[in-house]
Amino acid sequence: MDNDEPLEPETKDEPETEPAAQNSDETFYCEAEASVAGEKEKPGGESSETDLEIEDTEKLFTTGQRELYLEACKLVGVVPVSYFIRNMEESYMNLNHHGLGPSGTKAIAIALVSNTSIVTLELADNCIMEEGTLSLVQMLQENYYLQDLNISNNDLGLKGASTISEFLQRNTSSLLNLQLSGNNFKDEAAELFCQAFSANYRIKTLDLSHNEFSDKGGEHLGQMLALNIGLQSLDLSWNHFHTRGAVALCNGLRANVTLQKLDLSMNGFGNEGATALGEVLRLNNSLVYIDISSNDISNEGVIKISKGLEFNESLKVLKLFLNPVSMDGATLLILSIKRNPKSKMEEIDISNVLVSEQFVKILDGVCAIHPQLDVTYKAVQGFSAKKELLLWTNPMKLIQSYADQHQITVIDFFKSLNPNGRMMMSVGDFRKAMIQQDKVPMNPYQVRELIKKLAEKTGMVNFSCWCLGGALRIMKPGGIKNCGLCYGSIKTAKFSPDDFNVSLA
Repeated sequence: MDNDEPLEPETKDEPETEPAAQNSDETFYCEAEASVAGEKEKPGGESSETDLEIEDTEKLFTTGQRELYLEACKLVGVVPVSYFIRNMEESYMNLNHHGLGPSGTKAIAIALVSNTSIVTLELADNCIMEEGTLSLVQMLQENYYLQDLNISNNDLGLKGASTISEFLQRNTSSLLNLQLSGNNFKDEAAELFCQAFSANYRIKTLDLSHNEFSDKGGEHLGQMLALNIGLQSLDLSWNHFHTRGAVALCNGLRANVTLQKLDLSMNGFGNEGATALGEVLRLNNSLVYIDISSNDISNEGVIKISKGLEFNESLKVLKLFLNPVSMDGATLLILSIKRNPKSKMEEIDISNVLVSEQFVKILDGVCAIHPQLDVTYKAVQGFSAKKELLLWTNPMKLIQSYADQHQITVIDFFKSLNPNGRMMMSVGDFRKAMIQQDKVPMNPYQVRELIKKLAEKTGMVNFSCWCLGGALRIMKPGGIKNCGLCYGSIKTAKFSPDDFNVSLA
């Protein structure tokens, strides 16, 4: 769209007052159910350019997306969003913080009914409220392409929760991921979500963080977990769960067989909640990620969690950051992994705990049995600056040096780590391979730094994304030849020229 092209269509003889919606079964899209009570019905013979009534239903599929949206904006009386118009054919639409309000959201919803391009829609912080929520769910009943919806921080409250709950119980949408963070949901809303997700099996990822659920809400959500057969990821961080709510949630987890990722950070589980979670870990074989950071769990609670870890065969990530755990508690954790030969644990975060060199020696012994394990702690007491410097020698320079000596590319080195020669590995397998290989000896700190640079958000290391060796081989004075494997890819991978034994100059 040209910069000087008007966003709002030109109209002739447009009335000053906003026209009322017609009372017709053929009213366009979600307008039929959204008409305001008390609105005057227009005479049958009256016509207006701002009406979105379609005489021929075939026009529903032929009307241009841009024109449709502009007509919808005129109907509801809002200024069109230029970003939306420019990106209507993209798969990702970010309209966060656009001040849409209920009417602006309604116009967006009308345009999206027949949109087949947008897969992810971000609408956080737009004050859409109940009316906007209603427009969105009406749109979702017709749109079977949208998969990810973020309507966080929109003050939806109980009425918005009710609208969403009724919609989800129908199981008629293509929606897979739903973010509802920061919407002032209280325990009454938790009861509605319990009803919705006890029946809904389509939603895979749900974010209910930063709300106001307390122990009563925890009981409802625990019941939801016991009955739900669809959710794979649930975020309940930054709520107000304490002992009773924690125990109720854990009771629900005992029966759940689909949930893989659970974020319960920034709540108040305490040691009794940790005890209940320890029992879950003993029995549950689906959870792979748990975050219980900042939950007032001390060594007493860690003892119970450790006992569960001795039997657990699925958990890969455990985050315990910002809990009052000492080095003794941390030692119990890693020893529980050592005693479990079937443990798949890859990451333990206790990054507020100061440990000793004795702890590091114990950890080395655990990692000899479980080389995929990485434990993040605050620091080692009494470690000299010289030792710290040695631990943090740049790992990419070591790999590049090895590649140069053996006249291979960095990609060749990484591919040699994978038994099947493929370009992708899980983070855990990559860590295990890097620790066990003897071509370029590295300590856990260097491997961790390497993973930070190479890993994707999916938990995979994808060598094909980084073009490390290829890009470096085509360097020449004045920069890098433009061949598609360029320095831009290296920057994307969080590398800089200083990571390699080469110069761009």
